[in-house]
Amino acid sequence: MPAPQQFLEYIDEHADSFIKRLAEAVAIRSVSGDGARRPDVIKMGAWLQGQLDGYGIQTKSVDLGTHVQDGQELPLPPAVVGRLGDDSEKKTVLVYGHYDVQPAEKSDGWNTEPFTLYEDPDTGRLYGRGATDDKGPVLGWLNVLDAHMALGLELPVNLRFCFEGMEECGSPGLGKFITSEVARGKDGWFDGVDCVCVCDNFWLNDRTPCLTYGLRGTSYFNVHVSGPAQDLHSGVFGRMVYEPMTDLIALMNMLVAPDGKILVPGVEDMVPPPTAEERAMYNAIDYTVQDVEELAGAPITLSSDKAEVLMGRMRYPSLSLHGIEGAFSTPGAKTVIPASVTGKFSIRMVPPQTPEIIEPIVISYLTAEFQKRKTKNTLRIDTVPGVRPWAVDHNHWNYRAAKRATELIWHKTPDYTREGGSLPPVVPLTESLGANILLLPMGRGDDAAHSTNEKMDRSNFLDGSKLLGTYLYEVAAISPDTPEPIKVEESQGGGRCMIM
Repeated sequence: MPAPQQFLEYIDEHADSFIKRLAEAVAIRSVSGDGARRPDVIKMGAWLQGQLDGYGIQTKSVDLGTHVQDGQELPLPPAVVGRLGDDSEKKTVLVYGHYDVQPAEKSDGWNTEPFTLYEDPDTGRLYGRGATDDKGPVLGWLNVLDAHMALGLELPVNLRFCFEGMEECGSPGLGKFITSEVARGKDGWFDGVDCVCVCDNFWLNDRTPCLTYGLRGTSYFNVHVSGPAQDLHSGVFGRMVYEPMTDLIALMNMLVAPDGKILVPGVEDMVPPPTAEERAMYNAIDYTVQDVEELAGAPITLSSDKAEVLMGRMRYPSLSLHGIEGAFSTPGAKTVIPASVTGKFSIRMVPPQTPEIIEPIVISYLTAEFQKRKTKNTLRIDTVPGVRPWAVDHNHWNYRAAKRATELIWHKTPDYTREGGSLPPVVPLTESLGANILLLPMGRGDDAAHSTNEKMDRSNFLDGSKLLGTYLYEVAAISPDTPEPIKVEESQGGGRCMIM
């Protein structure tokens, strides 16, 4: 069922006011990873709640407690939840998004001030931190509400909202809140949810929209190797003592091969090879090796086979080395033997892998290899709380509704993708609600989320707002008369759907 024409026209007619509101949101420096910016994150949550209140949404600011960040105990930004409509004849859609952003400074390489939204008059691109991740998409939902309220249009579904301010730091506190809130049943904010929509991902390129039905999980490791009591002079102690850096480099070299294969025994074997049908699906996606190399800025793909390259991001696990803490890294020449060094790496995993399975295997492997070196240095391995992978059946009626909406707005059939990154709230939402979760992107693959010069194309912001509204009409119209079972490969869900 197409959205009313007056709704689509309203979005276009009020484009300038919607962009002005996006500029207000971008100006709030809600950087969750910087403790000094915590008041700004809380301010952003209050700003968002105020916007929802202005549309008559029943809202609540939920205290999620405190956490320790960089040795400092800080209040967690509140979850902002909302409710609109309780019509038993309508489906109920839960919308998830986040209002925190990554750090950004102009000195990082931005062409403009990152917290001042800049619209390029030639391209229509809207540059600013959070423009695409995730303030632009969150405000897309506000645009939908604005149009319906102003036009006196009744929304075709009941809506529930859940917006958080710590997604960029792993969503601490949110999973526990979701679980406890669902347990409250009819007294909770999420009672009766039929589906969830998450708008916190991106197209693969700048041409073709997509629907995302899977995410990789992640485990992050810190490998500490310590030896002398203090840094030593290499001219005095070189070849006289066991050096921590030597042991660490040897261990890091045992983790991943040049072709990307993970060298930790057993990790690759957990994932079955792709079927011919799967490979055909990846080959059908509108994405090329050239797209990858253009985004990377160099011809460095691991293969010329498009399907293999895509499966490397979506279907297979990957291991990436991120850095070494404690080693000399500034310009110049310093002949020091570091007393202690820490290697940092992560594994992106896919079903059936989980942090609970992968982390002990990795720690056992590195410990055994370290012992083989017969060094007198000491080894300690720490992990950061991981995120489990997630995947659902994209034939579910929730995805069929999103496909119809995408075709109506973008006039293209969307690609079906699995994303290489992680989104912490998806697994607890799936497990607690038993709902199918749809990832419905607004932004393009070249939006530079998390990077310098993050942007959202004006057309994506406006047509993306139309997409969100049209999606609601398609959800209302579609009949799940022969519901297909939701296949959550990590944690089983029921026959509902969720948008984030």
